[in-house]
Amino acid sequence: MEYQATYITPEIKLSEYHGKLFKTEAAFDNHLLVWLISGETKMVQADQKVLFGPGDTFLIPRYLLATIINYPKDGLPHKAVAMHLSSDRLQEVYRVCDSIPKPMNTQKVIRFHKHPLLDSCLASLIPYFDIQNDFPQHIASLKINEAISILRTIDPSVDMILANFETPGKIDLVHFMEKNFMSNLPLEKFSYLTGRSLTTFKRDFGKAFDTTPQRWLTRKRLELAYHELVEKGKRPVEICYETGFENLSHFSFAFKKQFGASPSQLLGKSNH
Repeated sequence: MEYQATYITPEIKLSEYHGKLFKTEAAFDNHLLVWLISGETKMVQADQKVLFGPGDTFLIPRYLLATIINYPKDGLPHKAVAMHLSSDRLQEVYRVCDSIPKPMNTQKVIRFHKHPLLDSCLASLIPYFDIQNDFPQHIASLKINEAISILRTIDPSVDMILANFETPGKIDLVHFMEKNFMSNLPLEKFSYLTGRSLTTFKRDFGKAFDTTPQRWLTRKRLELAYHELVEKGKRPVEICYETGFENLSHFSFAFKKQFGASPSQLLGKSNH
């Protein structure tokens, strides 16, 4: 198999990927702590692209929208340990705190500086994947709580993110969609993240943009792809995944229908 995920528990997994790349969308209901063992991970958002390499540890806050592209590198697979930090568990942690920090919403990935406590905590999980079927649940719980405690120790500001238990409220639809149109999410997820039912989302979207969500999303992604191709000379395969398309053939078909030439044809013309 090119992609393999091994779970110690539903909250802790080891993923390994041997193909050219593996793409997914971030809009998780729980915070996700990731320790990258080998390969590279690129996080693509509207206003930034962040690259992580072997040994990096980072936190993807819940409800953060980003495209995640994982690459094998240097002959090694993309390999990472991922730990879900659920709201239920975090509420237990902060319930016994002397003072609860002021919660903060963020749409930024949090990168942690290398620290021996954090490295050793996550590295200690590796042997447990060999005994996944017999892994004691109370030990898994201890390991997650240990990781949370270490994060709070090495970066106290993380409390403001981990202690935020609010659900998405109704927000400005136009600003949100203009910022996050590259995220290839179901409309149900877009509606939830803007604090709306699906019916209300479609109604408000039609009023704001005078078209359907799918048509608008396709047009915005193609316009961005055209800019990345012509102005920046990026490769079609790179543009495809970074602008919200699922595969190169669908991207090329939609691009040619919109602009009268395939991405490779247009790139060839711009290079002359």
